[in-house]
Amino acid sequence: MNLLHLKYAVEVAKTKSINQAAKNLYMNQPNLSRAIKELEDSLGVNLFRRTSKGIIVTPQGEEFLVHARNILDQVDEIEAMYKQGKSSKQRFSISVPRATYISAAFAEFIKLIDQTKPIDIFYKETNSIRAIQNILQSNYQLAIIRYQEVFDRYYETTFNENGLSYELINEFSYCILMSKGNPLSYKKVLEASDLEDGVEIAYGDPYVPALSATEAIKEEFSTNINKRINIYERGSQFDLLLKVPNTFMRVSPLPQEYLDKYNLVQIPCKSDKRIYRDVFICKKGYQLTDLDKLFLKKVKEAIEASKL
Repeated sequence: MNLLHLKYAVEVAKTKSINQAAKNLYMNQPNLSRAIKELEDSLGVNLFRRTSKGIIVTPQGEEFLVHARNILDQVDEIEAMYKQGKSSKQRFSISVPRATYISAAFAEFIKLIDQTKPIDIFYKETNSIRAIQNILQSNYQLAIIRYQEVFDRYYETTFNENGLSYELINEFSYCILMSKGNPLSYKKVLEASDLEDGVEIAYGDPYVPALSATEAIKEEFSTNINKRINIYERGSQFDLLLKVPNTFMRVSPLPQEYLDKYNLVQIPCKSDKRIYRDVFICKKGYQLTDLDKLFLKKVKEAIEASKL
């Protein structure tokens, strides 16, 4: 078994097709099939199951692929560490919740990157399960995930079972975000009953370990709201809030500059006692790069700028 075998297995798992994996690896299909068979024989397990619909990863294969990806990531890190001068790329990858304060921090972070050197950056807004999967399966180095405080135990179990380090970086209650044109915008504090006639804009893919999708939605969404628009990206929320006056969102506190820019207000909701946590995660043993540290610094500055 060698590094090429690991790369082959990861590519087959990614494409779920020997033929497509061979094309991506610029090799012929028989040679790739032979290499995968040699790898399975050397390990004494079947990593993949061939079906009429394509390749399926076996449970033993899933376990193997976690370690294979970790090894390949470490090799990439070692290679990057010893590349000198302008030829070495500035690499950064993170998955985050759809939060304006984090997006603001990311913009400030990008402004400080050395533009004279090659840059390879991935920034993805998604829910917590996909953020975790991106670290374990898709070569992302970092993530920030969001969850309710009451689910701490579930997430800590998930982190520990998957070899992830974690650090709390922000704790808050959601505030209600709305246009200054909303009839409720004059209030200093809101009650849940104030929102019953409004239209809630919500991200439609909440996730909680050990809960079904239906149960997670019940935990996350208010039962007293019967008009809801589910969105899956952050860009449309400001247009909806501005152009539909009775809309609102439950959000982490925003920096004042964004409230001013989009003519919005954020108001505490007295009856919503839920506490949320934004937690930074990475693989155990991963050494933060200078770029990683710079991004986290900007996130913490944005948190301070967003406090109500």
